[in-house]
Amino acid sequence: MTPLFRIEKLLVSLDSTHGRVSIVDSLSLTVTKGETVALVGESGCGKSVTALAAMGLLESPVHITGGEIYLNDKSLLGLSNKDLLKIRGRQISMIFQEPMTSLNPVLTVGEQIKETLLAHETLNTREAERETINLLERVGIPSPKIRAKQYPHEFSGGMKQRVMIAIALAGKPKLLIADEPTTALDTTIQAQILRLLASLKEDLGMSMLLITHNLGLVAQVAQRVVIMYAGQVVEETTVTRLFQSPKHPYTQGLLASLPDASKHRARLPTINGSMPTPTNYASGCQFAERCPHTQTICISKKPPRRRMLGGTITACWLT
Repeated sequence: MTPLFRIEKLLVSLDSTHGRVSIVDSLSLTVTKGETVALVGESGCGKSVTALAAMGLLESPVHITGGEIYLNDKSLLGLSNKDLLKIRGRQISMIFQEPMTSLNPVLTVGEQIKETLLAHETLNTREAERETINLLERVGIPSPKIRAKQYPHEFSGGMKQRVMIAIALAGKPKLLIADEPTTALDTTIQAQILRLLASLKEDLGMSMLLITHNLGLVAQVAQRVVIMYAGQVVEETTVTRLFQSPKHPYTQGLLASLPDASKHRARLPTINGSMPTPTNYASGCQFAERCPHTQTICISKKPPRRRMLGGTITACWLT
């Protein structure tokens, strides 16, 4: 099946006082129609930068320096701002990480949704107002006619996130990028937002790229997962194989560190050390200094991506 969305060998660099440094290195992934793919990794690994690159929202001193990004086999790189505006919101949309800061505090939530509808749909003002109410109702906001006239500060964190979802869905996109959609929300609200996203995805026939560091979310909503470490993809597999048989030592370490209710007195394993910064990336495997299985080749030479029996792709000299 031809992917709806694909990234091929994406390179993103940062112009710093140390010169140009790589923050995303040869990243490749695909999302097919109707599929949810999770991009997983710890803070600072390059997940959100990848999402912003896909949306054409990177700003200097961060630049795309190589690779390709396609939506329906059409390259998104090199498009003018005018052409990108026709794609953003209508074909590909994004829920940003912080709903508290992503909404305009001086406009009502209804005005912000209506503004998006008028930009992407052929509606008059009255039709856009009706559709605004429909969207608020669809994302589970009670009394939508009243709430549409209120300002962001009058909404809880979970309700703000629902408004952000309504804005993202206003243009009926084919692909939704959800960047840490449950950050700063309590566990109960996280579950509600996840159920909402899964339901809307099925109803609208969308694909979704879920960006997260939370493997619990991955287990609930994704079909495939891409594990990212220090700007590189280290493992790509189905969610089932991820939890049953992780291959890369980093993936194994992440899964081992998950709490287990049956071992409530046991000390959780941890991954020693910390992720390197882009200015300190190594020439070999970026995980080598933290890996319990490191060999000489791991330090000196970057591991290639290999497809294993069963379909898992991993970048490790030991697999």
